[in-house]
Amino acid sequence: MTAKKKKSRPNGITFGMVMVTFMSVAIVLILTTIKIYLSNQIYYESKVVNKMKREVSALQAEKVMLEQSVEALKFKNRVTDTIFAISED
Repeated sequence: MTAKKKKSRPNGITFGMVMVTFMSVAIVLILTTIKIYLSNQIYYESKVVNKMKREVSALQAEKVMLEQSVEALKFKNRVTDTIFAISED
């Protein structure tokens, strides 16, 4: 009777397992770093956009006020022109 010896697998951690684990951790760190960078860039760009929107709305409100002021001055000018024209007669 000849007994064949079975090849036993090595017990413990192999170099391949360590490399797979290291590569997995490296990939996760790289992806996480990219996500954090992009999130920060989006945040700062949105701050700039919000600042510009506030400035635009302030300028639009100022435009409305200036248009009303111009209209009031035009009306006043027309009224005073007619008063001068009446008083000159």
